[in-house]
Amino acid sequence: MGNVVLVTGAARQLGGRFVRRIQRDPDVDRVIGVDAVAPEHHLGGAEFLKADIRHPAIARVLAETGVDTVVHMDINGTPLGSRGGRASVKEANVIGTMQLLGACQKAPNVQRVVIKSSTSVYGSAPRDPAVFTENTPPKSLPSGGFAKDTVEVEGYVRGFARRRPDVAVCVLRFANVLGPCADSPLAEYFSLPVLPTVLGYDPRLQFVHEDDAIDVLRIAAAAPRRGTLNSGTFNIAGDGVLLLSQVSRRLGRPTLPLFLPTVTWAGTALRSLGITDFSPEQIRMLTHGRVVETTQMRETLGFHPRYTTAETFEEFARSRGPGLLPPASLARTVDRLAGVLSARRGASQ
Repeated sequence: MGNVVLVTGAARQLGGRFVRRIQRDPDVDRVIGVDAVAPEHHLGGAEFLKADIRHPAIARVLAETGVDTVVHMDINGTPLGSRGGRASVKEANVIGTMQLLGACQKAPNVQRVVIKSSTSVYGSAPRDPAVFTENTPPKSLPSGGFAKDTVEVEGYVRGFARRRPDVAVCVLRFANVLGPCADSPLAEYFSLPVLPTVLGYDPRLQFVHEDDAIDVLRIAAAAPRRGTLNSGTFNIAGDGVLLLSQVSRRLGRPTLPLFLPTVTWAGTALRSLGITDFSPEQIRMLTHGRVVETTQMRETLGFHPRYTTAETFEEFARSRGPGLLPPASLARTVDRLAGVLSARRGASQ
């Protein structure tokens, strides 16, 4: 890994964890955390600079500190604390990335750039393929929200890679990151006592454990190991998939199937009350789902997650406490009902 590593988004939980972790790497001499607000968590022995990456001053930070590795984690779907609403989040994601990449382009010391992106670049649509690879174009480009931000961000990253071919650029497209410390809109949705769902749909979902997210970011930020290549674009997800119905049973939280217009209205109401950011793009994902292929993650990047999708969700569910229904009893009841229905179908044939 580079001797001087700069990490954006250090005030968020995942960014703070990554900052603390890479300080223990023997090849890292200096770690600099950057964010527009001071973190509430400690950053160990790392330096913290209060700086807004939307402003050109970030170029001075890179020039004065001699940064050679940049890990851009300040690409998010929701504001942190009182940092404003959707407009400020879009500015931070898109304008902030533009300014940061412009600063990296001018900084001769920068040798490696890592971008924390999202599988939301593929969108969620009824005619989507069963599995997305890194080269699969979306059937319908995201029209707004965080998904559109990630599409624009990756466009700027490709432009930067063309202008600075000497810099190793790694884009990590994460599935939904979950774990005991998860603070994403999806984690808030799963914490509701009753889960609103779209009537007639049971989407397939993938998750990444937050510990695995830290590990793969370390691999991307370091020099490639023998037989691997950590430049390029990679889907990052745990093995396997879960249906939303399986998720609700494991949480012990009942679902409330609604017609799509009603779910959209409920999402607006929950968002206006500040309960959860139930955005239109999240509703589309919870309608059509999204599954990505991770062969390149294993064979090229050389990363093998410790947690499957199911194990990741199990860790998350334990951290949230019991729901309204006991998960074990609910699962037994559903399995028993499925067995009865299967027996009846067999008898009728």
